[in-house]
Amino acid sequence: MKFPVTIHPGEDGYFVAECPIVPGCVSQGKTAKDVLDNIKEAIELCLEVRKEQGLPLVLPLHEVEVAI
Repeated sequence: MKFPVTIHPGEDGYFVAECPIVPGCVSQGKTAKDVLDNIKEAIELCLEVRKEQGLPLVLPLHEVEVAI
């Protein structure tokens, strides 16, 4: 299953990745490859915990159109 992730530079020189449809799912890595590997593991772990707690695995993702 594919999950959307965002990646941005962190304050400490590392990359930060977040999965917006899995609440609280954040990771970091020194390189773009590292952060992608780490967020994959974080998603798996977050989904496992959410399942154990009986929470919805993901939140709905919505798109809106904005004129720029």
